[in-house]
Amino acid sequence: MRFLQTNFWHEFKSKHGWKNYAVDSDGFSVRVMVRSFNAGIKKISIAYVPMAPEFNTEIGTEAFAEKLSELALKIKEVVPENTICIRFDPAIDFETCENRDEFVKKNRHLKKDFKKNILKIHRSSVNVQPPDTVLLPLSGTEEEILAQMKSKWRYNIRLAAKKGVEVFKYNKNSENFEAEFEEFYKLFMITSERDGVSFHAKDYYLDLLNKDSSQENIEVNLYVAKHEGDYLAGIITLFCNGEGVYLYGASGNVKRNLMAAYLLQWTAIQDAKKFGCPYYDFYGCPPREDPAHPMHGLFLFKTGFGGKLIHRPGSFDVICRGFDYSMYRLLEKMRAWFFRVLVKKLKGR
Repeated sequence: MRFLQTNFWHEFKSKHGWKNYAVDSDGFSVRVMVRSFNAGIKKISIAYVPMAPEFNTEIGTEAFAEKLSELALKIKEVVPENTICIRFDPAIDFETCENRDEFVKKNRHLKKDFKKNILKIHRSSVNVQPPDTVLLPLSGTEEEILAQMKSKWRYNIRLAAKKGVEVFKYNKNSENFEAEFEEFYKLFMITSERDGVSFHAKDYYLDLLNKDSSQENIEVNLYVAKHEGDYLAGIITLFCNGEGVYLYGASGNVKRNLMAAYLLQWTAIQDAKKFGCPYYDFYGCPPREDPAHPMHGLFLFKTGFGGKLIHRPGSFDVICRGFDYSMYRLLEKMRAWFFRVLVKKLKGR
């Protein structure tokens, strides 16, 4: 089960402007999130289905369009009438960028005559979930998992421990949790200033960490690496039956030579294995090794732990209201360009 399909994630999102719906289809329940907002003189809504439906990599264009159309028609019955599109993040894991890109090319613009409904399907102008990620299998022993890593990664893990870096795990029930979270959030601010990364408001992360998920066998933790009183780095992870996920991370500017980030990840990987997660998902990285890519360092860091790089096709929209969708799509492209190109250029990145 994909972690974003859990009730946990949907209930958490509902606190941040999303309403949640459940739609049954072919024996399984699809969770749908809807966000409504004002666009000029009218109110519109966007429906979003994360990591569903699941397909194998051999899915043909006709079958792909039919399944999205079938689901979209069922979803339209329960979401607000002003919903302009239903956005899907199909769960298809390609092993190469070329195969993924070929699939996207074939399915970028589709039209499906489905039960007297002419439905248009477009590849979204932006992605909701990162389309490329690294999955680390946790089925082997800890020694076997370590053996899959690059030798420098094993060395850095041992170096951090040898130099006295300590990793502490916190959740909402931990003593001094609020104080520890404040220190972690300071690392967020340092990371944002140093790397030009945008983060959510503080309450977003607190709500995530404070979510009561005990009945769903889900665990959200904050890991913090310290050395002699200095806070070096921190991460937030989510563990469930389907996988462990590295959601968010931040690091400071002091003692970076102690390689705290490596020990942080290794500690979380060990805990994910103990929890019973079959995989540890590093949740997003560049699609291939490219020294010119601005996030090349992130690619090297995440792939060095020995996982498998996979490529997903990104988001697809089934259009419900054509004119409104076209306007929204244009605005969405402009917003993406503003933050991803103009803002970074103005900041010299």
